[in-house]
Parts: sequence; C-alpha cells; structure tokens
Amino acid sequence: MICMEYSATGVNGNFGCGESEAENDCSAGEGFSKDELNQIEQTGTITSAKGKHTIHCLSIVGQIEGHQELPAPAKTTKYEHIMPQLVAVEEAEDIEGLIILLNTVGGDVEAGLALAELISGMKTPTVSLVLGGGHSIGVPLAVSAKRSFIVPSATMTIHPVRMSGLVLGVPQTMTYFEKMQERISRFVEVNSRMTAARFNELSRNTNELVMDIGTVLDGDQAVREGLIDELGSLSSAIACLYQMIEQAGQPEETH
Repeated sequence: MICMEYSATGVNGNFGCGESEAENDCSAGEGFSKDELNQIEQTGTITSAKGKHTIHCLSIVGQIEGHQELPAPAKTTKYEHIMPQLVAVEEAEDIEGLIILLNTVGGDVEAGLALAELISGMKTPTVSLVLGGGHSIGVPLAVSAKRSFIVPSATMTIHPVRMSGLVLGVPQTMTYFEKMQERISRFVEVNSRMTAARFNELSRNTNELVMDIGTVLDGDQAVREGLIDELGSLSSAIACLYQMIEQAGQPEETH
C-alpha cells in the first residue's frame, strides 16, 4: 500500500513529472488513477486495495480547524470534512481497516476531541502513526486508534488548555479551563496506558519549555510513558493493521 499526502510542491498532481506529461505518464507510473489523485489533492485520503487487505488512509496535518476558518496561508485539517469520512469508512463493507497519519500542531480542542471520540468508537480496526509531531489536541487523536505508533524522530507536546481572543478574568473562566482539561486527560487515560494524573503532571511542567508550560516527548519517551503503544514506522503500522483485520475476521469459538 502507498499512502501519500498531497503537498504544495505538487499543485498540478505531477509528482515530479514534466507538466506536459503529468496527466498521463506520471499518473500511470505512480499507480494512481486521476480520481485517486484528485482524492489525495482534495482530502488527503486514499483507499488502497493493492495489498493483502483494503484499507483507508486518512491524514490529519497542520492545524485542526474548528468552528472558525483559519487564515488562507495556514495548512489546516477541517473536522467537518473528516467526520463524514469516518462514518463512510465504518459503514463501507469493502474497507477493512483505517490508518491515520498524524503530523499536527494541534488546534481547536472541541473539534479535535470530536474526531478522537469518533475514531475510538469505531468497530473498524484502526491504527495511528505520529510523524513529525502530534502536539496539543493531536495527543488525544494519536491515542484514539486501537493501536498507536510513533516514529523515533517525532515529538508530542503536552500542555494545558489555552484560549485565544477575549478572556474574562473571573473564577468561572478557570473552572471552564479545568473542566476542559479534565475531558482531555480522562480521554487519554481511557485510551492509553498513561494515567490522568501523569498526563496533568507533564502538562504543568515548568522546567522544560522556555516560552510555555508543558512537556515535549520524543518517540521513545512517548512509548516509555505509556502514551503511545509502539515505536515504529509505516510498515510496522500496516503490518499491525493487517493482523488486527485478520483477527477480527476469525470466527469466535463457542462452547
């Protein structure tokens, strides 16, 4: 299986071919149809049936956009585009598994939690792979899959909830922050091996970040802390997903 994310360097979908031959020669050479290239360009997703099993590849990159649109230069993942895709994957009889590629700086807390809850509630076998970074609200998204992986060079930033814009200096504001933080830490505890107490401890660390509060974990540390299941790469994640699919397809023993 080949999972690819559309980048700004391939605005014509040519992936390194000359413009005159982009539509024909290069598409065929890469093994993608024109519809598949359009799907990658528009949604950052693709369904691959070229391996042992048919799996859907979903990429969550940049900043997770919530109820407000971010400025045009920002690379974003729109949660209203991801939610129906998750429903479609769960309902599709021909899609056997879902792999989620994560390289996100975080974003809207409620939008990120909404996606994480949808993923964690899926019956379809799911794996996540953190590439580059799975920061802030990207942490719940990383642990929402049934099995999570992280490459050694990736990092994950754990920090308290923050708010941009107008903030009222009243006790109710702090109560709101505490409740929101509790929702995140509780989700992480349920979907990983890290306790809520340890998650909160790392998020309130004042000895590591110069301009912020929190903790940055590299791939090995994230696994040792129990936040991520395994250190691995794309091949590791796909092999695990195949194994989960095959186990799910085995008939249950009855007595």
